[in-house]
Amino acid sequence: MAGTRRRTGAARRRRLPRRVLVTLLLVLVVLLGYGTGLYFWADSKLRTTDAFGADAGRPAAGSGTDWLLVGSDSRAALSPEQRKELHVGNDGGLNTDTIMLLHHGATGPYLISIPRDSYVPIPGHGRGKINSAYALGGAELLTRTVEQATGLRLDHYAEINFLGLVDVVDSLGGVRVCVPRGGLHDEKSGADFDAGCQHMTGVQALRFARARYSDPRGDLGRVERERRLVDAIAHKALGPAVLLPPWRLVPFLRASLGAITVDTGSGVGALAVMGRDMSSLDRTATVPVAGESYVYGAGDVVEWDRSKAERLFAALREDTAIPTFDTN
Repeated sequence: MAGTRRRTGAARRRRLPRRVLVTLLLVLVVLLGYGTGLYFWADSKLRTTDAFGADAGRPAAGSGTDWLLVGSDSRAALSPEQRKELHVGNDGGLNTDTIMLLHHGATGPYLISIPRDSYVPIPGHGRGKINSAYALGGAELLTRTVEQATGLRLDHYAEINFLGLVDVVDSLGGVRVCVPRGGLHDEKSGADFDAGCQHMTGVQALRFARARYSDPRGDLGRVERERRLVDAIAHKALGPAVLLPPWRLVPFLRASLGAITVDTGSGVGALAVMGRDMSSLDRTATVPVAGESYVYGAGDVVEWDRSKAERLFAALREDTAIPTFDTN
């Protein structure tokens, strides 16, 4: 009897690793199936636009990968109640509130803000504020304007609107953002934040990003807050608390896919790489500015420091470390 029990115990011990292996394989199969299904579902929901048009006249390809990230101020999908809550007014125009370059290659990732009031040549329309290019010719004219002004050939394009940003932040359960000393109180955007790190809902995040009238740095102060918010969203979105549980990941993906429009050459894989880059930025900067002035017909505009700006753009084209002059 004792010998029989010993043989039975040994057999169970031999079967145990086999059961564990089979269980692990089953879990792996389920996860792979879930991941594959999620990928194809997400890819089918992705909205695209022809953001680049013909190659004629575009700059030569540089090293690394460059995204143009755009936040549009479209109010078309907003109800009167939403416009009031978001403090976005009833302007029927369509400009771009946020314009950023995301570069990644052997160096970076770098996130470069382009002030929306930058006064640059707009192909076929003379000189004007860079954010008006979208209103004049959509994504294609905006990308062509940015390429002409920077000498960079863009690889990808992504656009998000007011309501989309709110939905993405809310799908994450809000984000934690640090407000600089002095706080931020701006009646026009609805921003009312004391200094310090705090949790923000989607509506609060939009107000934080759009405030500029009470900021002595105006548009330049706003681009810094936009980058701070983008960093907060990227870090939370790529954390295990969102990526691992399906009940957190799927709502985030649904909100993101409903909010984002990309160029026709970008898919879910490219977006995933872009998101990874956004969560691991090496440096952030703003295109160097020489000053602000008033131009008849355009209003208050931002003039670039052409010498410093060209050094910055040359580094991005050549995929080398960006200069350390004061662009932050």
